[in-house]
Amino acid sequence: MKKKSIIGLVLSAVMAFGVLAGCQKADASKEDASKKYIIACDSKYAPFSFEESGKYKGIDVELLEAIAKAEGFEYELKPMDFSAIIPGLTSNQLDGAIAGMSITEERKKALDFSEGYFESGLSIVANAKNASLNGLNDLNGKSAAIKKGTAGSQFAEDNQSKYSLKLNYFDDSPTMFLDVENGNSDFLLEDYPVIAYKIKVDGSSKLKIAGDKLSSVDYGFAVNKGKNAELLKKFNDGLKKLKENGEYDKIVGQYIGK
Repeated sequence: MKKKSIIGLVLSAVMAFGVLAGCQKADASKEDASKKYIIACDSKYAPFSFEESGKYKGIDVELLEAIAKAEGFEYELKPMDFSAIIPGLTSNQLDGAIAGMSITEERKKALDFSEGYFESGLSIVANAKNASLNGLNDLNGKSAAIKKGTAGSQFAEDNQSKYSLKLNYFDDSPTMFLDVENGNSDFLLEDYPVIAYKIKVDGSSKLKIAGDKLSSVDYGFAVNKGKNAELLKKFNDGLKKLKENGEYDKIVGQYIGK
């Protein structure tokens, strides 16, 4: 009798634990489904993210919107200076970022990236009137305008001694462009699609692309290393869907011609 009672108690406990675990799992799933992610973009990085008539638009902004719709998640967009985005991710103040961020081995030490969503590359950009600067071989002794925390700043810092460069730092692309247009710096380093878009749409631009691209690299959606794996998966799954149904080409094609 005692034996049967003990077995009955054990079975009851196991069943109760199973029900409790099931409830916790359901609650966790519900919580995950209803979570609103905080996702950053670069506040001034046309054609990927920029403000127009009080609203943000661009390739990054519109891809994120379409992916969130396809995967059924909510987010709050946080436009900010690029230099603040990686610290925001690593301190868990941000859940993710889509900010024209190049996937590099150095960044992979602190961040996890999605599949590449855009192939970019780094370009040298000079004042259109500067006939003496036409490529990599003309950089010696020159001054460079660079944006903090970018692939351009990394290239300039890595090659500062080699080319005897003077480095001038800026928080955003428009201020960096203006510095070279005004002749305060000899050249700047910017991602090719960004500068190509600016020169195309800005009829008054005083800039030129000097020589060939210095590199080719993919942009990726980023999260803190080891965190938000579910968000990263949703981004990758949504990106795949957009590429398959033609929505990706439609969004990118608005800003950059094939």
